[in-house]
Amino acid sequence: MLIAEIKSNFHRDLNGLYTASEIETLFVIFVEEFLKINRVQLRNWNEPLNDAVILKFQNALSALKTGKPYQQIIGKAQFFGEVFKVNEHTLIPRPETEELLEMAIREIKKLKNKNIQILDIGTGSGVIPIILKKYFPSAEITSMDICPEAIAIAKDNAQTHQSEIHFIQEDYLHTTLSKKYDIIISNPPYIGKDENNEIEDTVKKFEPNIALFSPTEDPLIFYRKIAMDAENHLINGGMIFLEINQKLGQETLALYHHFSSAQLIKDLSGNDRILFITK
Repeated sequence: MLIAEIKSNFHRDLNGLYTASEIETLFVIFVEEFLKINRVQLRNWNEPLNDAVILKFQNALSALKTGKPYQQIIGKAQFFGEVFKVNEHTLIPRPETEELLEMAIREIKKLKNKNIQILDIGTGSGVIPIILKKYFPSAEITSMDICPEAIAIAKDNAQTHQSEIHFIQEDYLHTTLSKKYDIIISNPPYIGKDENNEIEDTVKKFEPNIALFSPTEDPLIFYRKIAMDAENHLINGGMIFLEINQKLGQETLALYHHFSSAQLIKDLSGNDRILFITK
């Protein structure tokens, strides 16, 4: 079988599920993954594919037809210009989280002291602390997640990126913090149970619901605890960076009205997405 036949199969089988442009992008992603060649090299690729490679493409195509994200099929995702391992126990990192990190990096750079303590809540695949460690190597970062499988992936990613991070497998909502931090950053589960029908079925089917939906009827439960913990466990002048539910911007902001400053920031799509708080 030639690569042109594989391409034809992608367009035939995925038509209606994805646009032609999306199908082409997916095809190239798997070509790069399975053949280790780039888009330019693909134009001149005329070698017949061996059975093992054909099977890889067939399995990938079958998975795509179910709606499974390509990142889970290949087991990795691009984020902030880096590659991270992901699986069914970790959220696929989103562009909005890149915006959260960009703001955090910009503000942390303004600090004179770079020997800072950072707490990352709900680390997932570990993308947030690993990127922060690249920019602030002298920072001491503690990252927490309730899911042991997510912590395992985060540790694996940290080792790959040679990032020294202290990972804790623990339920933050039932955790008592023991020290003070300069920075708290989090992208916690913030989708309300009443929003279940608004979330794409493929997202609910393939990504960890525990990382998407609030564990209680209160979609702000994590933000309430972070606000309370910051009273005693965030230094004066410390900063909090939070990714939030776009529908609950004002409600989330109100939880931090007593801090020195609290800003509600829109993402590139114009949705309320980030809270930046200074104590």
